[in-house]
Amino acid sequence: MKIAVLNGSPKGQISVTMQYVRFLQTKFPQAQFQIYDVAQKINKLERNKEEFQNLIREIKSSQAVLWAFPLYFFLASSQYKRFIELISERKAQSAFRKKPAAVLTTSINFFDHTAHNYMNAICDDLGMKYFGSYSAEMNDMLKSSERKRLEAFGELFIAAVQNAQPAIKNYQPVVATRIAFKSGRPKPINTSEKKVLIIADEMDKKSNLGKMVDYLRASFSPTADLVQLKDIDIKGGCLGCMQCGIDNVCVYEGKDGFVDFFINQVMAADILFFAGPIRDRYLSSSWKRFFDRSFFKGHTPALKDKQIGFIISGPLNQISNLREMMTAYVEIQRANLIGFISDDMGTSEEIKIALQTAAFRAVDYAQKNYIKSPTFYKVGGVKIFRDAVYSRLRPVFQADHRYYKQHGLYDFPQKNYKWRMINSTLILLLKIPLVRKEFLKRMKVEMTRHFDRYIKKPK
Repeated sequence: MKIAVLNGSPKGQISVTMQYVRFLQTKFPQAQFQIYDVAQKINKLERNKEEFQNLIREIKSSQAVLWAFPLYFFLASSQYKRFIELISERKAQSAFRKKPAAVLTTSINFFDHTAHNYMNAICDDLGMKYFGSYSAEMNDMLKSSERKRLEAFGELFIAAVQNAQPAIKNYQPVVATRIAFKSGRPKPINTSEKKVLIIADEMDKKSNLGKMVDYLRASFSPTADLVQLKDIDIKGGCLGCMQCGIDNVCVYEGKDGFVDFFINQVMAADILFFAGPIRDRYLSSSWKRFFDRSFFKGHTPALKDKQIGFIISGPLNQISNLREMMTAYVEIQRANLIGFISDDMGTSEEIKIALQTAAFRAVDYAQKNYIKSPTFYKVGGVKIFRDAVYSRLRPVFQADHRYYKQHGLYDFPQKNYKWRMINSTLILLLKIPLVRKEFLKRMKVEMTRHFDRYIKKPK
């Protein structure tokens, strides 16, 4: 049995992900795991169509496909994303149709579910028989229980392939947007010296995206600045080298213009709008490259206190996973989400109202320095980063460690000695039946008593 392993790591064979694949190779010698470094060789695959077709022929001759990659910003790397785009651009879907497929990722379990949702949907779109996914925390293989779990996953997947087991389809095809946005003249909103920047994917002025961006730009006075991704000097995607972890210096620094653009324009703006069309189940690989390359700032909130909105062309309202990724991205940046405006949300008039509302709110919120209260996305995400950077990732991400220490992000609960003493005392007292009875009787009242000073007028 030949299983085509599509390696999504820009580092190729020396990636952590490939060590998990090699573990499966060791445990199941009856299966031939043939590894193809598609992310590392994406430039060659894109330039050389014959090379791409050779790979497609290898996939077609395989009995199954294993999508294996490390997580980069809620998803796979931009290089891997570009490979997925090439499949449809070059009409190679037939090589994947009806093939059993599984997903294997490595990460620190930060939003791994969004990457798995995306790949599940891609497999369904390609007509594959999606078996399931395995999410490995980078060091899981060091634990015997996780080695057993991974071995069981491999055994079940191989059995599913051998027995031609049917699959459960989780995602229906998305339907292309049919609305043609008709532009007009908005009433400009004074930005009150707040700097507004719109970053857009390459766009046709006559397209829905182009018209929506023009309408949004004109909704600000003075007109908002616009930069297209194609005009930014970006030589390549993130290489996963983690060199930037020590001092926030990217390996590309001095070789292209991305870092200067990000620091001098993106971080200098008060209000940001990200605009682009949907490609498969995400934005384009160009947008993914933008997000990946911004990792030179590590796990620190580089866009803290900014107002951020999204202008999307395509069936956004059919892809909740994309909305979740972008919402989480904004929250973890400690920025404020203005909202999503897409050309599938209603009529042209409704879209115009939404764009004007977004412009008004962006300025109003910026003036008031308003940031919405955090949800699980920010609270949970920051705790994962905090624990990882404080412990085993500190030597690699020294810049993160300095930032977290300086800004009080190491807020471990065990450091709250006051509550540790109170809790210890209460636990002992509650062993006494009369104290426990009285505690339970008064608990609801006592839980709200300390709010009185803020909501009751003083006598």
